[in-house]
Amino acid sequence: MNNQQLLEKTAPTLLDPQARELIASVQWLPLDGPVADRYPVVRQGQGPLVLMLHGFDSSHLEFRRLAPLLSRDHTLLIPDLYGFGFCPRHPEASVGPHAVMEHLSHLLDQLPANEPIGVIGASMGGSVALELARRHQQRINNLLLLAPAGLDGRPMPLPPVLDQLGVWFLGRPGVRKGLCRQAFAEPDTSVGNPEVQIASLHLQVPGWAKTLAAFARSGGFAGCGEPLPPQPLHVLWGRQDRILRAPQKRAALTLLGSRLEEVDACGHLPHLDQAELVAERWRSMEVHR
Repeated sequence: MNNQQLLEKTAPTLLDPQARELIASVQWLPLDGPVADRYPVVRQGQGPLVLMLHGFDSSHLEFRRLAPLLSRDHTLLIPDLYGFGFCPRHPEASVGPHAVMEHLSHLLDQLPANEPIGVIGASMGGSVALELARRHQQRINNLLLLAPAGLDGRPMPLPPVLDQLGVWFLGRPGVRKGLCRQAFAEPDTSVGNPEVQIASLHLQVPGWAKTLAAFARSGGFAGCGEPLPPQPLHVLWGRQDRILRAPQKRAALTLLGSRLEEVDACGHLPHLDQAELVAERWRSMEVHR
């Protein structure tokens, strides 16, 4: 069973109806990049183009609550980042930040060259968004980052054995559930079987463990905050974020200043805890651009 068949077979069993609706909009696009193949990209809605980038060890399903709010008057493109989500895994290909960026550049090549692109990046996707904006300054016109990870510091590659141990740990059902709860502001009321199911769904993709270990060995995205790109930029950071540590928040405040807005009743996932606020901020940015 290939990844497309896996996603299509699993979709009807999902407990979250918004996740089922998002999967229904997945297209498998032929893209060049680290390895030429067909890759999953959600495309829905009509209007100004918005590219939405998910976080580490996640998938396009992160945006299941935000997508219906923006697709009313926007064209949404939500890819699975290379090496993550339901992308096909290629044992012979390199995995890491360079491959992620190369894959996205090939996705942008599929779009009209004169069409402006807004970008929403969550967690690690925030660092990816900054890198993309620096590389494509003429195409990207707005950036909204949601609890961006990797703004400061330097890459810390995990050595062999430790990378395998880390992946084994992340694959444990109890750990997975605990991390899912930790990501929300109010886990007792916000996290149930639908959320836990979505957080673990992509672990069924063949090659998940090997690819994640390779990404860990690459060091991942770090130190991506500077220099800030010239495009308009706003950041939402949940006051109840228990994923990113206090030093990371202080570094983000130092770098971003008034661009950073703290959000009440919000954890590490503003697009899930406060989807309507995220949509409102995006529309406000468009008006004031």
